[in-house]
This record gives sequence, structure tokens and C-alpha cells, in this order.
Amino acid sequence: MARYYRSDLGKNAAVSTEITGYAISTLLYLHGRTGSPEYLDAALRAGRFLTQAAWDRSARTFPFEFALNGDLPQAAAYFFDAGIIVRALLALWRVTHEAEFLETSLACAESMAGDFQAGSDFHPILKLPAKQPAPRGNRWSRDAGCYQLKSALGWYELSEESAVAAYRPHYEKVLDYGLRTHAAFLPGDAQPERVMDRLHAYCYFLEGLLPCAERPECAQALAEGIRRVQRLLSEIAPQFERADVNAQLLRLRLFAAELRALPLDREDAQREAETVAGFQFRQGGRRLEGGFCFGRRGQQLLPFANPVSSAFCAQALEMWRQYQAGEFQPYWRTLI
Repeated sequence: MARYYRSDLGKNAAVSTEITGYAISTLLYLHGRTGSPEYLDAALRAGRFLTQAAWDRSARTFPFEFALNGDLPQAAAYFFDAGIIVRALLALWRVTHEAEFLETSLACAESMAGDFQAGSDFHPILKLPAKQPAPRGNRWSRDAGCYQLKSALGWYELSEESAVAAYRPHYEKVLDYGLRTHAAFLPGDAQPERVMDRLHAYCYFLEGLLPCAERPECAQALAEGIRRVQRLLSEIAPQFERADVNAQLLRLRLFAAELRALPLDREDAQREAETVAGFQFRQGGRRLEGGFCFGRRGQQLLPFANPVSSAFCAQALEMWRQYQAGEFQPYWRTLI
């Protein structure tokens, strides 16, 4: 799966292992909602691409991007990407029980725990093939942060599915780090567009709290975090707005309400659902129609058709439909 499609240039970005992981989770969600075998078939193809082509057996990790010709901007592995892939392969194993998906998921989780370890946190990026930490930067994706908790969900789920009890403390370590540092993550930058990007990452932290929402400190962070995201989103949206932030916020509202962390404000949820729907492409051929745009500046949609934005938005709208029909269940493992 390409990282995005440039609708103005008619060109895909490079193939991304992380985005392919998100695609697997999305296809399995759609398969679960519809029962259509074509979604499972596509998820299997993507899963086998990851395990049989993209997985670097010598380094025992997934590279940031993949290309047969080696024409890549950087040879690197990301902690966050690895966690997304672990969860995707584990979800595929739950459905198919094919050993390669569980085995690769376990190997990747082991690499996350060992290669990325950095004292009180985890390195965000390793340079390949040496697996040396890349210099940290002032952009959220190049630094350790509370957002890494979503990837740590891979350890949480593996500790349940594979009976590898040693993985749970890794999740707890990232949880403790996130609870101690998340208050300083926002706004985190003076530029509104970068703050909007950080809202996207901060929602990852809130999503990572869902398995422990019964703990008072986690429920409090979840409720306070939703309010912070809503406030900053409303302030920045007239200048720059991301579709995925709206979708993430809507999903979090529904989970928080069902988990009794924060009562649902139906008016806010309805407004976010309408905003999410407004990012959907209604025409443009098979590459665009039905998908969702990454974002907009002012009233102008940006020329990026984004797979992850499409996944988050589609799931948020379906979950909102389920909630209104009294069918929503807070199964956080299905969260893309």
C-alpha cells in the first residue's frame, strides 16, 4: 500500500510497510462487518507481502518503505510502524490461524523490545542495517513520545494471544511514560499546522489508553485528552484541518462513553461525523471515489488521497452509525 496518492499528479508515493499494516487491519474490519471474502483475500495478499517480501530477515525488522529497486529516501525502521504491523499480523492470525503471521508478529515485537530500547523510553527510528538510533528531531515522529502507546498495544495483545507474559511490562512501561509526559505534548509547537499534526499523534496516545480505561488515572487522561483535542481542533480547523483527527476524535468519544470515562456529547459527535463525511471523494475514478482526502487548508481540499485517513474515517462513520442504532460495542482490538 502506498503512503498516499497525489491526485494532482496522478502518482502514488512509495510502498509503506506501516500503511500496508493499516490496510490489513482495515480490510479485516470490513470483512468482519460485511462477510465479503474479497476483503479477506486482499488482507491475506497484503499480509504475505509483509511476511515474505518486506520483512528483513537479517535485521529482523520491517523497513520504513519497500522497493525492489532500492530507490528509497532512507534505510530506516520506525518503532511506531513496527507496532502497527504487529497488531495487523496478529489480527490476520486470529482470523486465519496461519503460523507465519503469528511468528513474524512475535519476531517484530521482540525487535521492538530489544533494538529500540532507550532507557526510560524507546528510540523512534533506527538506521539500517546497523540498527543505530537516528538523531532525534523537533517533529513528533522523530522523537519519543506518548503517541508510541498505540504501537505498544501490539505487546499488550501478544501477551494475551501468545501467553508471552514478558510483553505486558513493555506496554506498562510505555503507558507510564505516556501518563507522565502527555500533558506537555500539546500544543508542542507555535505553528498551527504542526499542532494539528500533533493532535493526530496525541490521539494515538488516547487510543492506547483504551485497554486500561478502568484505571482512574487512565480514564482521567482519556477524558481530559478528548477535551484538549476538541478545543485545539476547533481553534485550528479554519486554517488547516485533517480528516483523520476528526475521525480519531469521534471514535474516541464513542469508546470513552461506553467505557464510562466521559459522557457522550451527541451534538459534538454528530458535528464531527458530518465533518468526516465532508472529506470523502464523490468522484474521480477508482483511485479516488469513496476514499477520503487527507485534509484541507481553508476551504480547499489538499491533493492527497490517504489510505489511513480513509480507514479511520470509514470506521468512525460506521461506529457512529452503530452507536445511533444501539449496536456499538467497545472492542478496542478492532480499532484500526
